[in-house]
Amino acid sequence: MRNISESEFQHICSQIYDDRKTILKHNPLGTSEEILLWMLINCLNSYLSLKEIEMPCFSTVPDKYIYRDAILFILRNRRTNDFDAGPYIDNLIE
Repeated sequence: MRNISESEFQHICSQIYDDRKTILKHNPLGTSEEILLWMLINCLNSYLSLKEIEMPCFSTVPDKYIYRDAILFILRNRRTNDFDAGPYIDNLIE
């Protein structure tokens, strides 16, 4: 299992933020917040090499709150240090 540091997570979030116009242009379904959080989930999936069973499942149509909770769930046991991911997520969707 791979872990992620605060600086690595911050870097991923800032890169998504920097590329948000292109990301939103090519993913027109959902709100901008949902699209960017969906992108973050998928980046974490790849970066952390998550197995299918480790990915969060959604029982309803996900919204920005469900995506945010899913990201925190993914990070729960995969952080190299105990950092607060919330501000990075909030900054991403401002």
